[in-house]
Amino acid sequence: MSTATLPKIAAEPKRRPLHVRLLNREAPLGYTLLVPTMLMLLVFLAFPFLWGIWLSVTDAQIGVDQTKFIGGANFLYERGDTVFIQSFWNTINYTLVTTVFKLVLGLSMALLLNQVFPFQRFVRAALLLPWIIPSVLSTLAWRWMFDPTFSVLNWVLVHPLHSVGVNWLGTTNTALASLMVVNIWRGVPFYGISFLAGLQVIPVDLYEAARVDGANRWQQFREITLPLLRPVLMVVLMLSTILTFADFQLPYVLTKGAPYNSTNVLSTWAFNIGVPGGDIGIGAAISLVLFPILAIAIAGVLLSLRSKD
Repeated sequence: MSTATLPKIAAEPKRRPLHVRLLNREAPLGYTLLVPTMLMLLVFLAFPFLWGIWLSVTDAQIGVDQTKFIGGANFLYERGDTVFIQSFWNTINYTLVTTVFKLVLGLSMALLLNQVFPFQRFVRAALLLPWIIPSVLSTLAWRWMFDPTFSVLNWVLVHPLHSVGVNWLGTTNTALASLMVVNIWRGVPFYGISFLAGLQVIPVDLYEAARVDGANRWQQFREITLPLLRPVLMVVLMLSTILTFADFQLPYVLTKGAPYNSTNVLSTWAFNIGVPGGDIGIGAAISLVLFPILAIAIAGVLLSLRSKD
């Protein structure tokens, strides 16, 4: 008697573990890779920021263990502090003036560096030196250049030009302007190289077609260069505004707020009140004034980038 053989049933494939299935998908893998970065931002940015907000509503002082909640008293104190008001307007003027000059000079530098000329790469690298050199080191060099006795600038004024030397950092009329000059000198290469990178990706065919149509250089710049460079320009403006508004190293090393607090900006005045002065609560409240101003500036730039005009 013959027995019929039954067909073999295919074995059910083994189900992969949950973590393997999740990592094989693009979205879960992306979020997983972001976890270390988010933890670092939480520890080094979010926690200090939240702690600063807490300090700003307390009477915290360095060396005093007990602190109490005082609400907005520190912010009310700022309204009557003449040095804070002066520092606030110094910060506004410092940021606006230097940003305009860095924008114009950086764009001019980028347009020149975008041309073909001998030793092009060497010149591009050399122009990056102000940005590459550590800010403290370059600021100390400028401090020597502004020295009323040994200043190379005063030597040029006195000897070749037969003029009178200037106490650049010792008078209220020239100290803030000298601070702006150093910031512009240091920031122009950042603008120039960023704009140069944006110019490199603009198709040359557009300029050739414009020349065929009879457009001059100004028309090419206005109708081709500026519109296509606009995203890079807005991002660079946003980053530069943030860095300049919160600039601390350059003003502190160059003048420390002297003379007569005429060069104090919000960052240096917050440090002077909070650390040497010991009133860390008031210092935190002063530093928080930067946040809403920068938030408004960043929101304006982002909205401008999203607009279709």
